[in-house]
Amino acid sequence: MGWNGSGFSLSFGLRFQYGLGLGLSFFMAGCGTLGYLGQAAKGQLAIIHHARPIADVLRDPRTPPRIAKLLAEIPAIKAFGESRGIKATSNYQEYTKLDRDAASYVVAASEKLQFKAKVFSFPIVGSFNYLGWFNVEDAKKQAQELKAEGWDVDVRGASAYSTLGWFKDPVLSTMISDGPEALADLVNVVIHESVHATLYIGGQSTFNESLASFVADLLTPEYLKAKADPDSLKSLDAYIRDEIEGTRRRELLHALSARLEALYASGQPDAEKLKLKHDWTTETAKQLGFKRELNNAVLIQFRTYQTGDQGFKDLLARCHGDLREFFKRLGTLREKSFASEQAEEFSAVLGRL
Repeated sequence: MGWNGSGFSLSFGLRFQYGLGLGLSFFMAGCGTLGYLGQAAKGQLAIIHHARPIADVLRDPRTPPRIAKLLAEIPAIKAFGESRGIKATSNYQEYTKLDRDAASYVVAASEKLQFKAKVFSFPIVGSFNYLGWFNVEDAKKQAQELKAEGWDVDVRGASAYSTLGWFKDPVLSTMISDGPEALADLVNVVIHESVHATLYIGGQSTFNESLASFVADLLTPEYLKAKADPDSLKSLDAYIRDEIEGTRRRELLHALSARLEALYASGQPDAEKLKLKHDWTTETAKQLGFKRELNNAVLIQFRTYQTGDQGFKDLLARCHGDLREFFKRLGTLREKSFASEQAEEFSAVLGRL
């Protein structure tokens, strides 16, 4: 669901759960500081160390019944995804209970007067338009440093991330939300992260996240309808309500983004652009109930998860709704298929498929 629902949020109900390849980027040299690599290694190893086989968790009488019931659903969710063309992996056979409200804390930055993300580059795996931290104070420290350099900055919590096959990813306690939507949320996040393990294009964060969100949003209601028991149908109802509210919120963000893009391209003085930007973002933040600064860094992440839906729909239609064929065609893409690194627009790339 990406930006809908009621999971980890940007404080206004648009769920923004995921982090692509954060565990992988954590272990690549060239990030810039040994401190970053050190905290990353320590955090990832802690998650691995505290992971327990789900079978053991289910047998443990101390496991809350609600958690046990949701964890017991994991094999069926994975099998469902694999039946639709998602790669079979050894992920999600273990469970890690975290002592924090997010799996990682993601820092993103953008130019103040254009939608141009700060890009963090890594050898081998390419680039990302964000960085992940396991400690929220470390994330806040980096955010302050970026602000001092003149960037718009955002810090958000991610409930899950994919290590892209470097490790066996466990189910994290942060992937299990409260409320009747919990099953829908779990289905969505497992499918989302499993798509990353199925297809990943280096240096193309927007494509990767948009694809995972598209497939997860497509299959989540399908899974719940197929299961068709009282709990799944109740979760589906909550999911649909979240979708309706999420659509309203997405429309507000799309409108703000388009308005700002036109402003930034205009010939008005920078001082006037900054004033209008402040007025418009403040107004939209109030409409959304957003509790912290709404800026270009937030909007760039919104665009990262909400780009390309129509292109993916058109491609799936050309595949007669067959997700296996859909993934097969997407699997022919390479980094050189895109016009540039971290491309925000890729409809032409999909059209050629």
